[in-house]
Amino acid sequence: MNSHAEENYLKAIFKITEKGVGAASTNAIAAEMQTTAASVTDMLKRLAEKNLIDYEKYRGVQLTGEGNRVATALIRKHRLWEVFLMENLGFAWDEVHDLAEQLEHVQGDKLVDRLDAFLGHPKFDPHGDPIPDAQGRWAFRPQVLLSTLQPGDSGAVTGVADHSAAFLQYLDQLGISLGARLELLERIPFDHSMRVRTSDGREITLSDKVGQNLYLTIED
Repeated sequence: MNSHAEENYLKAIFKITEKGVGAASTNAIAAEMQTTAASVTDMLKRLAEKNLIDYEKYRGVQLTGEGNRVATALIRKHRLWEVFLMENLGFAWDEVHDLAEQLEHVQGDKLVDRLDAFLGHPKFDPHGDPIPDAQGRWAFRPQVLLSTLQPGDSGAVTGVADHSAAFLQYLDQLGISLGARLELLERIPFDHSMRVRTSDGREITLSDKVGQNLYLTIED
């Protein structure tokens, strides 16, 4: 049995290394966990003793096979709970993350499998992130950032890179949610902001920062 803190560290290492950076540095883990490098070092020693990570000082950290399994199972639980909270209890997409952070540590494979079945085996969570199945397999769909589109391109919103409540609430104010269709009309050279047309025919201007945090699946 791993502690909640140990599980959170495994999830943080997974999040860092899934971006293709190779090994996760102590400083990167400290930033992700919002703690000190000294605290990270102490935890890494514990995780290495449990054979959950490969850790060599100054050379970064990688998950072992078992560490990857634990992290993947944790992410699966987290994202399934997010779906449940939003679809069945009426929480908004900016509210479910913190609640799922607590629920993800509930133990019991039978509970998670029944939750998955009850929800109809969803492939993606309310933020568009893939949900691994019981065997640790991930769904995939092609998507690109809005900031990479050219004028005339259009697509459906499929995810967000920024999961903060502030960003999600801002998208709500703009009337942008998963599934919304956006067409890039113009890119402003001065600040790289974008004028887009929404599903309901509105024309709005989005900042480059929004464009770098909004994923779309492009229409042919």
